[in-house]
Amino acid sequence: MNIPQSSFPRIVIIGGGFGGIALAKKLANKDVQVVLLDKHNYHNFQPLLYQVSTGGLEPDSIAYPIRKVLQGYPNFYFRLAEVVQIDPKHKIISSSIGDISYDYLVVATGSETNYFGNKNIEENSMAMKTIPQSLNLRSLILENFEQALLTDDLHERDALMNFVIVGGGPTGVELAGALAEIKKGILPKDYPDLDTRRAQINLVQGGDRLLPAMSKIASSKAEKFLEKLGVNVWKDIRVTDYDGKHITTDTDISFEAITLVWAAGVQAVRIEGLDVDELLTRGNRLKVNAYNQVIGHEAIFAIGDVAQMETEAYPEGHPMMAQPAIQQGQNLGQNLVRLLDGKPLRPFTYKDKGSMATVGRNKAVADLKRIKFQGVFAWFVWMFVHLFFLIGFRNRVVVFINWVYNYVRFDREARLIIRPFKKQYQSVKNKVADSIAAD
Repeated sequence: MNIPQSSFPRIVIIGGGFGGIALAKKLANKDVQVVLLDKHNYHNFQPLLYQVSTGGLEPDSIAYPIRKVLQGYPNFYFRLAEVVQIDPKHKIISSSIGDISYDYLVVATGSETNYFGNKNIEENSMAMKTIPQSLNLRSLILENFEQALLTDDLHERDALMNFVIVGGGPTGVELAGALAEIKKGILPKDYPDLDTRRAQINLVQGGDRLLPAMSKIASSKAEKFLEKLGVNVWKDIRVTDYDGKHITTDTDISFEAITLVWAAGVQAVRIEGLDVDELLTRGNRLKVNAYNQVIGHEAIFAIGDVAQMETEAYPEGHPMMAQPAIQQGQNLGQNLVRLLDGKPLRPFTYKDKGSMATVGRNKAVADLKRIKFQGVFAWFVWMFVHLFFLIGFRNRVVVFINWVYNYVRFDREARLIIRPFKKQYQSVKNKVADSIAAD
């Protein structure tokens, strides 16, 4: 990798997400050599991916170059690489661009979409965990309406204009709200020769309420907001199969939709070498102690979504969200310095700052530490918090201007098919004909 030799201990960080970036900043100007590896050269602000998918923001508004984050830090190196395997015995990492040794290793690989072993859903649905996936979804949404203009088959047109979102967490709720606003304010103007009133947005939740990690009042209010926007909310229903058009569930309810967005779960990104049964928990997370050390490996640490730290307050590990990752990265940065100085490590304590979710224009829910509120004020707080945690002054300004413009004009300027995404599907008419012929 052409990393120079150094008398300083080498700390290798795998992943430039919230945890990896927070850790890297904490190690700035310390007597260590830091090497950050990531398969992308940018940090992705995942909480706003749904706005890229729905044309509210361009991807460069929520991405920031990793090299710019590390700019000016001595003894920092970034390499664009995908890690393939870890050899803990010899302290070597194998990647797509070669091998590198380490003194200390930090795994901050984050999470990916969890399909729970359903291959049909994995192959035919749309995910929204990365910027490329969000751009694919944006293109598919717009292409569906273009295709709907060209068909005379009403059944097929409805399938093209129907959207099913599986998962009632913040991602599903926020995406459903954004699509509902597009249906209400933008589609009638963009497609005056298409009856866009027939478009359906369906949110399917396997549990008995939306936003299960938040308070019941937030769940109830979010559901009311969505229903007011025209979203069909389905609870206590699990999607069991999807062939690209027909969606089956564990009830007698089914859907016909060309677009199914899977937001029903995540799992940690696995790396070979640390995948033994005694280390992995449910969701592929690595077991760590109170200092984020991987069990049985003194020189290997894990933070963020990939780390499973079991505590009395969080027996199943901390939430797979940005705040735990950021706080663990900051705490680990301090601990690594203490470790090198021969000082005792300080256990990680998560400070829960609350949860938020926006449903649409002037509609949000917020559960903070001492107060819970919903509506317009929650919406303004949600915007402020997300602007604050965006990396880069330019990104904050661009996102703020876009939000103001979208609010005043009730518009989303980024509804562009820059990179077409062609989803293979069979028209309803042909599908019925094939079925008759087979009989």
